[in-house]
Amino acid sequence: MPVPLRQQLRVGAYIVKQRLTRTKRYPLVLMLEPLFRCNLACPGCGKIDYPDAILNRRLSVADCVEAVEECGAPIVSIPGGEPLLHKEIGEIVVELVKRKKFIYLCTNALLLEKKLHLFTPSPYLTFSVHLDGLKDEHDKAVNQKGVFDRAVKAIKLARSKGFRVNVNATLFDGLDPDRVAEFFDYVSSELDVEGITVSPGYAYERAPDQEHFLTRRKSKQLFRDVFARGKGKKWRFSQSTLFLDFLAGNQQYKCTPWGNPTRNVFGWQRPCYLLNEGYAPTFKALMEETEWESYGTGNYEKCADCMVHCGYEPTAVNDTVGNPLKALWVELRGVRTTGRFAADIPLEGQRKAEYVFDGLVTQAVQEIHSTKDQKAASGDGERAA
Repeated sequence: MPVPLRQQLRVGAYIVKQRLTRTKRYPLVLMLEPLFRCNLACPGCGKIDYPDAILNRRLSVADCVEAVEECGAPIVSIPGGEPLLHKEIGEIVVELVKRKKFIYLCTNALLLEKKLHLFTPSPYLTFSVHLDGLKDEHDKAVNQKGVFDRAVKAIKLARSKGFRVNVNATLFDGLDPDRVAEFFDYVSSELDVEGITVSPGYAYERAPDQEHFLTRRKSKQLFRDVFARGKGKKWRFSQSTLFLDFLAGNQQYKCTPWGNPTRNVFGWQRPCYLLNEGYAPTFKALMEETEWESYGTGNYEKCADCMVHCGYEPTAVNDTVGNPLKALWVELRGVRTTGRFAADIPLEGQRKAEYVFDGLVTQAVQEIHSTKDQKAASGDGERAA
């Protein structure tokens, strides 16, 4: 089973509780970014384009624990950057496991063998290893040869030690559906990972490669072509069947950006993990003061082609809890790969994109230098005294 029963029951009970208390907005997964620094420079990534003053910043163990308790989500995803570069990552995971949070530590696995001793196998810990396809496709996606082989070796070691391992795959334009299907066969059988998390790539405005992001129509067709090749196969996805059905163009969903809120070195990122349009000082402020209606497909130009799991999986999960028979029907029959696509959200009324990244970074760097100057001045004063 890709998602253990214990986790399913915990998340299901959490959602039911939110519904009974009539909580309008609540998180399912906390995206906890303890750093932005990475040991790869993938051309499709827009998460690491920061000056060194910011790349060198880290969330402390206390920061991470505070964010987890403040948010209250049952699942914590730890992306980056590369989390294994964080010197206290072992301690962070230990503290979150103590709190019985289901942790998905996202990694490119280049450091996994070296750092594996920092962790203990647990039903609450999953290594989510980034693989974008078989050897040729993945090494091209990360712009470095040999990464696929090193990741596979690390996955096999982690599995042999009893760790839960998931594969996180991002699909881009130009991929051959047969090769994607072959990749799913490989990770499900030979690597024997617990599950696959799959999503079309988001068109980060800061990504070096802007040519290979999928439009919504291309995403739907690609996933239909891939899923058609998976009929009768035992591919295991760590995602709801309704989200997979959405990827294939059979569900019309609106994004639920507050479902996967992000806490990083700046604060609580508005509005979601993918868009950096400002920060809130607290989780409460993020939830209550963000203009959510200004974002999402149909509302904002930057969201037009997005079908990424961090925004739409919460929508699908809520739909699953609210309509279990609908979800069961998709589970039993499989994802539909022919026929009409569900009507898409019209884009005519969306507001134009705003580009605020440079201003946010400039402000952050100024604050960092100001803090350093204050500390230096304080230190000089203490020495003089």
